Amino acid sequence: MSTEEKKPGGPDLSSGIPAADLAEGAMLSGQVGDEEVLLVRQGGKLFAISAHCTHYHGPLADGLLVGETIRCPWHHAHFSLRTGEAIAAPALSPVTCWSVGERGGKIFVGSKKTQPAAKKTASGNERFVIVGGGAAGFAAADMLRRHGFAGNISMLSNDDAAPVDRPNLSKDYLAGSAPEDWLPLRGDDWYAENKIDLKLKTEVTALDAKGKELILSDCSKIKFDKLLLATGAEPVKLPIPGADQPHVYTLRSFADCRAIIAQAKSAKRAVVIGASFIGLEAAAALRAREIEVHVVAPEKRPLERVFGPELGDFIRALHEEHGVKFHLEDTVSVIEGKRATLKSGGTLDCDLVVVGVGVRPRLALAEKAGLAIDKGVMVNDCMETSAPGIYAAGDIARWPDPISGERIRVEHWVVAERQGQNAALNMMGVQTPFRLAPFFWSQHYDVPINYVGHAEIWDTIDIEGDVMKRDCVVRYKLGGRVLAVASIYRDKESLEAGVEMERRQRVAGPHETS
Repeated sequence: MSTEEKKPGGPDLSSGIPAADLAEGAMLSGQVGDEEVLLVRQGGKLFAISAHCTHYHGPLADGLLVGETIRCPWHHAHFSLRTGEAIAAPALSPVTCWSVGERGGKIFVGSKKTQPAAKKTASGNERFVIVGGGAAGFAAADMLRRHGFAGNISMLSNDDAAPVDRPNLSKDYLAGSAPEDWLPLRGDDWYAENKIDLKLKTEVTALDAKGKELILSDCSKIKFDKLLLATGAEPVKLPIPGADQPHVYTLRSFADCRAIIAQAKSAKRAVVIGASFIGLEAAAALRAREIEVHVVAPEKRPLERVFGPELGDFIRALHEEHGVKFHLEDTVSVIEGKRATLKSGGTLDCDLVVVGVGVRPRLALAEKAGLAIDKGVMVNDCMETSAPGIYAAGDIARWPDPISGERIRVEHWVVAERQGQNAALNMMGVQTPFRLAPFFWSQHYDVPINYVGHAEIWDTIDIEGDVMKRDCVVRYKLGGRVLAVASIYRDKESLEAGVEMERRQRVAGPHETS
């Protein structure tokens, strides 16, 4: 996905186009000066916005109109056509809006509109605390300020770096094709300008839910009026001899990625343990650095548990096409120096080892505080836990999914961001049930795989198109009901699947917590 700016094309919208050229529900790309603008007629109204998503520059003309919003085809960000606001992650910044009107049978786009200022709330003395500096925590802080929360915001992170675009750590940045300045979600000055007290290298050791107080590792205490737990997940470490050696890494933080890149500069052969999303994306990134890569995993097919056998076979073939060597239905039993011994008896030399065998949610803080726990922190549809005024979002949250009718916990970046945004609104008293379909994307070389919905089990897989030709929609069904849809280069169908899931939601009851 390129972010290179291209010269705008299409008609000069400031000079006007025939009104008949833009039907109801249609979009048309044009230009205003040296900027590319998307003109939309929706619901009998005219809108003009920037033509590209503010996340990774996806072309919004290829997206989907849903009411007075538009959804990006690449990673499903939602924007308001009326205000330009990025109302659902992964985009965080708004698109620009232009004034537009119709006269004399023509449509004209005029000047840029000013982004409306957030209305300040009356809760200027309240203190909201966010525990976690990842996707959910940052998105919550950003949404609080965007929607006018005037109180104090503290973000407590045990990381040593401000929130970064974590998906890039296993994709473009690790591959060497993205600069480091892409990674911070916001610059350091943003936190000061928005009066967000970001405390890095800060460990919260205890939570008093009734007294509304946090205790830090230095024994200091922080009071709060509302709290968001966004503690995320941590990589599973291998319990094998040699896993603690300096050239053996997990990949979760900015520091992890930097360390792997430093090691990769002199490495000739890498062993990736685990055919997870992180493991396989890391394998692709290391191949981009011309390092020999071996993947060792116990599965028969990579990612079969999530994608099924057809996509699993495709992913293996794609990686093998790029030179990755697989050792499936096998595990590493010991790492002695720069040699990994397999359970099957073989050995692999390795200058670099990346362990990608999954993550586990950080539940200890919530559990010790007495919050309801069941395979995650139990929350209602407004992301509130069993303790009033305490919310949870992201990798730790287990919520009532109205699409499947089940409680689910999902470890994906976009879901975490959106839940953080949703929790922020509810913390402010704007009652907003979480209703969006889960979404994630995985990048393998030049092939993106989009996945919307959530299917832990299925009894039928329907494939439209050709998986091996990289042109397909894969639907995962249970009892005839579509629970999830994966796709390769079928962006519009992926968007439509998400909208359809949201339209047919089954809601068990308001704010269900049981």
